[in-house]
Amino acid sequence: MTMEGRITQQPLPLHAYKLLRRTTLNRLFMAVHTVGILALLYHHVHTLLFTTSSITFSLLLLLSDVVLAFIWGCSQAFHFRPIRRCELLHNLKEAVEEKDFPAVDIFICTADPHKEPPMGTVNTALSVMAYDYPPEKASVYVSDDGGAQATLFAFMEAAKFARHWLPFCRDNQLVERCPQAYFSSTSYSSPAAEADRLKVIS
Repeated sequence: MTMEGRITQQPLPLHAYKLLRRTTLNRLFMAVHTVGILALLYHHVHTLLFTTSSITFSLLLLLSDVVLAFIWGCSQAFHFRPIRRCELLHNLKEAVEEKDFPAVDIFICTADPHKEPPMGTVNTALSVMAYDYPPEKASVYVSDDGGAQATLFAFMEAAKFARHWLPFCRDNQLVERCPQAYFSSTSYSSPAAEADRLKVIS
């Protein structure tokens, strides 16, 4: 609530998270391990203070264990509170207007059409172009280091197919937007007539 008494609406969350079950076990393991490290360091310090022989070897052991303990401690930040995040995409358009979406540049690299079949590259490009994102905000670039004629021809044909595929994805709100994956999946059944026509075109 503001100073003038008006209620301000909280922005919609764009993600949520859930604490994983293994958190308690992780923290228990960290506690036991920490006790062991402290006991080891105490032993090293006690040896240094009360030894009558050369302290060089004991000092080196202490330094090495301190370094290893520091590295281990830094790595435990990922295990202290493990969570699983999920995106709330349905809130995106309500929280941010489409005109405020950032511009995105997407680069697809390929080189050898024998090792990277052009159909795979074409399917990648088509699925990226079919993203549920403002078309004027997304730019797709294909870099073919090999300059293969097969890749060029594949993209010339893909440009023709994209005129049908992109509206089809948007009109039917497809989740699987890669043509090859869509036509080989079990979800290929909804708009049967149009989907069959697209399969023939592809």
